Amino acid sequence: MKRIAVLTSGGDSPGMNAAIRAVVRCGIDEGLEVYGVERGYEGLIEGDIRPMTRRDVGDILQRGGTVLKTARCPEFKTARGMEKAMSKIMAFEIEGLVCIGGDGTFRGALELSKRGIKIMALPGTIDNDLGYTDFTIGFDTAVTTVLEAIGKIRDTSSSHERTTVIEVMGRECGDIALYAGLSGGAETVLLPEKDYDINELCKKILMSVNSGKLHSIIIKSEGSRMDSGTLVSEIQRITGRETKLVVLSYLQRGGTPTMRDRLLATSCASKAVSLLSCDSESKAIGSLNGEIMAFDLEEAVKVQRNFNQEMFDLIEVLSK
Repeated sequence: MKRIAVLTSGGDSPGMNAAIRAVVRCGIDEGLEVYGVERGYEGLIEGDIRPMTRRDVGDILQRGGTVLKTARCPEFKTARGMEKAMSKIMAFEIEGLVCIGGDGTFRGALELSKRGIKIMALPGTIDNDLGYTDFTIGFDTAVTTVLEAIGKIRDTSSSHERTTVIEVMGRECGDIALYAGLSGGAETVLLPEKDYDINELCKKILMSVNSGKLHSIIIKSEGSRMDSGTLVSEIQRITGRETKLVVLSYLQRGGTPTMRDRLLATSCASKAVSLLSCDSESKAIGSLNGEIMAFDLEEAVKVQRNFNQEMFDLIEVLSK
């Protein structure tokens, strides 16, 4: 293999730049020509591809987002879009492609691999919703951002003796809420994976108040049952307590990546380049029990994430 390319696709996540940096520098060290694809699969279709040098990835390790930019590309999901992408890959004589992103990125990468391109897929998503790997690039930073917000919100919630609902990202996977809720001392965590009773929730809030607690912090995944605005109104109606909503939204995607995300991104990228240089079959790279490993790409896409019931139960125990 002589020439590889790297792209980021879907939602951005902190640590993507660390992965790009490692792909470029490790690739050059292996004697490969390395190209960058702008705006993910959209840029691949349009042929927005450029050679990259060591200097192109200088001073990006600590930056959030992605210097290659990213986009969602419905056209890529069509046969015509896939043909356009393949024609550009052939024109640039790219033999291997490193794709960094979430579930949609992986499914697109799998389709490219079926057309003969060697693919290394890296898990870049804050949602931590890829079942084959313990953690995804950007997840740790997103949880850290939520924890910082919880600390600040708790201060003002205590001062005003109010209930606060903090909405975090996670339409189908509630890991951000789950991990932030446990490590941030939330009274209740509402997740897409678990249903809840609004009356039981309000009873818990009132019992906390009666025991002398000044505030209640509820962490809610955006994909959990009931719209956040409706939830806040119902809590306030039933409990009679002032209740506020804080939506963190895209704050969770930005910011300087944590040490854990930088190491995960760098290690996964290094592994990907090493496999490509050996002309390996397409793989998904991830971490399992602390070890960076390569998994069959098609099998990795099929793996469903297991819900951590033990962690969820522990939140209930500690919040009493």
